[in-house]
Amino acid sequence: MIQVPGTPNRASAVAQSMRIPFLILSPVCVFLGFGTASVFVQPDLHMVFVVLLGAVAAHVSVNAFNEYYDFKSGLDFKTIKTPFSGGSGAIPAHPEIAGAVLMVAVVSLGITISTGGYVIYRTGTAIFPIGVAGILLVLAYTGWITRHPIICLLAPGIGFGPLIVVGTHVSLTGEYSLLSVVASLVPMFLVSNLLLLNQYPDIEADQSIGRYHFPIAFGRVNSNWVYAGFAVAAGVTIVTAIGLGYFPHSSAAALMTLGGALVSLVGAVQYGQDIAKLTPYLGVNVAVAVLTPLVLGMTLIAV
Repeated sequence: MIQVPGTPNRASAVAQSMRIPFLILSPVCVFLGFGTASVFVQPDLHMVFVVLLGAVAAHVSVNAFNEYYDFKSGLDFKTIKTPFSGGSGAIPAHPEIAGAVLMVAVVSLGITISTGGYVIYRTGTAIFPIGVAGILLVLAYTGWITRHPIICLLAPGIGFGPLIVVGTHVSLTGEYSLLSVVASLVPMFLVSNLLLLNQYPDIEADQSIGRYHFPIAFGRVNSNWVYAGFAVAAGVTIVTAIGLGYFPHSSAAALMTLGGALVSLVGAVQYGQDIAKLTPYLGVNVAVAVLTPLVLGMTLIAV
């Protein structure tokens, strides 16, 4: 077999551009939707796989589009990268893969659309508006949403909360439910918080290419207040849902992982302008956004 020099490195760089370590968030949100669906039906595992494939493909697509356009805009050469922000750096290190990364974005979006079509074929058109909203979010995120601060603040949470969680529930049950909507509010608040803090290290670089997200428009101090408000809102959602009987009492366990948001908030307040010292708190914030809906989903499945 003839081996093309450098091919493994290019393939690895393309994979790196997908930001694979962060794709865990999609399965977690699908799992939460699976948890709400399991309260009503015995989910078809075949359909669970289809929904999971569509959700992960959408996540890959938005990541790859973001990588491609950040390279083309020159942003990649201005950001100070951390393990949680600033992009993967794959294309600047291997400029020849830019076209391949764009192809990954397009093909992944095509996979998402195909899985959506299959879900409609199997369960009806209830999922259609969620699917359309998801496609528009993927296409608009880097080029348009990041230039509108309030929309940019809310879009990530809406994508991973209502769109994935409720979308999973509808795909598995064929119907909407208030339980899935309430459950989706938890990742909605936490994922918006995840992206909010991750924008702190990139404020100056993002502003230089015309982005206008929340920390640019309103500053770090106001962003800290929003972060605190969203974290409290996630906790209030859990407590209220338990009190009203939507969640089992065991769902209070999700408050333990949610407590990590206080650690991240303290870090943001103290080190919001010191990227090196802020980075560990960004890691805690990722853990909160992943573990809280995961624990919540586990408690719903155990009912």
